[in-house]
Amino acid sequence: MNAVLAAPAAAPLPIAIDWAEMVSHRDALVRFAQRRLLDPVLAEDVVHDVFEAVISGRAAFAGRSALRSWLTAILKHKIVDLVRQRAPLHSLHQGVDDDESDTSLDIECPQPRPDEVAEQRERLAQTMSRIATLPAGLRDAVQLRLLQDRDTDEVCAALSISEDNLFVRLHRARRQLSA
Repeated sequence: MNAVLAAPAAAPLPIAIDWAEMVSHRDALVRFAQRRLLDPVLAEDVVHDVFEAVISGRAAFAGRSALRSWLTAILKHKIVDLVRQRAPLHSLHQGVDDDESDTSLDIECPQPRPDEVAEQRERLAQTMSRIATLPAGLRDAVQLRLLQDRDTDEVCAALSISEDNLFVRLHRARRQLSA
């Protein structure tokens, strides 16, 4: 029985990345991280970790996707790692002595309670209805930039406005929504 085994496919060779091209994506990566972490300092740190991984060779770009997509994928993994590191660890034996007869454990579920979920959904519905009542220019800016998570340049091109004007519209929309 002569079975011919296929040779494993060779891993693609890494492609050299121009530092200036990589750094050109920094602002988008920081914004992405800030939206997920809600902490600008942590976002900067995580993006720095991404660049460090690329420079040190722990991550190698093979060219199978766009550079920004690849960097964003690394960033997502770094964010997950950070969240896991900061998650509280609950020991089942914490606070229980060998001498105690009470073996009931008080472990709180990290998921929101049903009443909290209902409250969040109600707030979301209210916010979405308030966004719908914004003037067209403000509403379009909010929908494209915040709800659809499009890049600033893309939103500016779609609305035919400058970057400064986009930020003014978003500021005005937030101010109207918080009033």
